[in-house]
Amino acid sequence: MPPVDQNSRRRRPTGLIALDERAAYDGYTLYAPLTGTGEVYLIDLHGRTAHQWHLPWRPGRHARLLTDGTLAYNGVLPGEEALFPMWHKYRGGIMVHAAPDGTVLREHRDPLQHHDAHHLDDGGILYTALEPLTGAEAGAVRGGVPGSEATGGIVWADTIKETGPDGELRWSWRAAEHLDREQFPLHEAYAREHWPLINSVTPLRDGNILVSLRSVSAVVVISRDTGEVLWRSRPGTVSQQHAPTELDDGRLLVFDNGVFRPGHDVPYSRVIEIDRADGDIAWEYHDPAREFFFAPFMGSAQRLPNGNTLITDSPSGRLFEVTKDGYLCWEYVVPHFAGYAESEVRGLFPSEPNAVFRAYRYAAADIPWLGATG
Repeated sequence: MPPVDQNSRRRRPTGLIALDERAAYDGYTLYAPLTGTGEVYLIDLHGRTAHQWHLPWRPGRHARLLTDGTLAYNGVLPGEEALFPMWHKYRGGIMVHAAPDGTVLREHRDPLQHHDAHHLDDGGILYTALEPLTGAEAGAVRGGVPGSEATGGIVWADTIKETGPDGELRWSWRAAEHLDREQFPLHEAYAREHWPLINSVTPLRDGNILVSLRSVSAVVVISRDTGEVLWRSRPGTVSQQHAPTELDDGRLLVFDNGVFRPGHDVPYSRVIEIDRADGDIAWEYHDPAREFFFAPFMGSAQRLPNGNTLITDSPSGRLFEVTKDGYLCWEYVVPHFAGYAESEVRGLFPSEPNAVFRAYRYAAADIPWLGATG
């Protein structure tokens, strides 16, 4: 290695950066480094590792804890071919429940799964996958860079599947069947290899499905009964967003990346609450220096029980917590740097990142086994 490390992020401080214990929500933060080989870390407020898992697959995005204390983990299924240049960057394929000691309790495999897999407490999984569109069906997809389809002229379109504890399919949805091509066109700068690029899928309390469509900059609610779009964010509200979740009052918390934000020549990221009743933004956080906080891809936000918000600045491996009035009270930078295992992804992202897809905070009461294993 040369005398000066050429990795800009690695030259900066890592680990615990800031902590105000009077304002932060006490608990443990869970994250899985995207370039790791299957490590999942649970750290306390001071950045000390309280527990660690090692699964036999690189993260296919993220991990979280279920209410019974098991780990829900999405891994990358090895040995699969790249469907298009970015496929190895965000594909998954293996979805598992694991015990605190790493023992796999249940697994489900689907080589076309990507981005999100929401593990349900009954052992089912709600997840995103792909299907190929060809010919007239591919040509009917609007927008994107002309001629940028995947090999063979294919447009890979999103599907959503829900499987039961035994892997049986119990619900499914197809973008090609239910999304209006004119109302949901790809952004003009995006390749036509993948439409509409669902990066988050979550069940709502009423049983319907909350979905983020990144490449068309829309958050939608899908009817579980009919598959129709019941609600969508007002055009221009979000730009290439991630990870919408439902809050207790019915509003939606969204990580708004800000790529191609209409009317703004300097990009910045923010976290917003959208009031579904009128579509307006009811709350917003951005850094006081807006341009400092900008995640062009990935990212998430979690509303904590004390009203604070845990934010994942994914590309920078930066996890931080803010109060309702925007006071930053905790900050941690992931110290794990490595290159992507797949040569195709390493060619697109040659530096060794410390990226994570999502992070989650849990109270000690949510992890009853931690004291026994600690």
